[in-house]
Amino acid sequence: MNPDTIVLVHGFWVTPRSWEQWIERYERQGYRVIAPAYPGYEVEVEALNADPSPIEKVTVPAIIEHLESVIRELDQPPILIGHSAGGAFVQILLDHGFGAAGVAINSAPTEGVPVVPFSQIRSTFPVLSNPANRHKAVGYTHEQWHYAFTNTFPEDESRRLYERYHIPASGRILFDSALANLLPGHQDTWVDYQNDARKPLLFLSGGDDHLMPPSVQRSNARHYKAPSTVTEIEEYPGRAHLMPAEAGWEEVADRALAWAVEQAGK
Repeated sequence: MNPDTIVLVHGFWVTPRSWEQWIERYERQGYRVIAPAYPGYEVEVEALNADPSPIEKVTVPAIIEHLESVIRELDQPPILIGHSAGGAFVQILLDHGFGAAGVAINSAPTEGVPVVPFSQIRSTFPVLSNPANRHKAVGYTHEQWHYAFTNTFPEDESRRLYERYHIPASGRILFDSALANLLPGHQDTWVDYQNDARKPLLFLSGGDDHLMPPSVQRSNARHYKAPSTVTEIEEYPGRAHLMPAEAGWEEVADRALAWAVEQAGK
């Protein structure tokens, strides 16, 4: 039986609002669409910008636990689609046995991916340049957002989306992610790359993404070694990090769904 539910997982610096066009498109096709907020993020963008304390408190284990609790309530495994950090969370959910198939769009890497391109360093510099930010929620200026998220967008559209979607991100999670490969033991974004029971996974990568460039996606995909699992990657030349809201997003949304439905039906 093909999945009838799609779970959309947002990334950092945004909320489920960033999926608004995808929700409408998928619902018109008859799917039930769920876009869970991280714990504490259940309010509007404007409220989180006014009071970012929930962002300061959130942790990756709490996010994963919440997403798993949402999926457990469903009658059958859903299609999982995540963007940015949400792509890493989709990988973790698949590794934990959740979902019928997963798509990671401009995904943050899971633990063990060592590729750190210069554009990624520049994109995260506003947070990681100051150790005191580890205990804060740190936002972007519009100029920083434009470089990291919307570098291929017209200026007016970039600013409109900044005002509609942008919130601060957890300094603690970003610092922990940056240090994950240097610390002993499994960290919060660890997955078992040898998990032979993991459901199919597709990486979709924007060719001009500054925050999570294609080299990060390709390295992450290559880490999966289990012979019986399906792991594929496709690139979209000329597209930025905020690909779910970029002109032509419909093509990406349709490809993500078609691939996942095909794989889930096998």
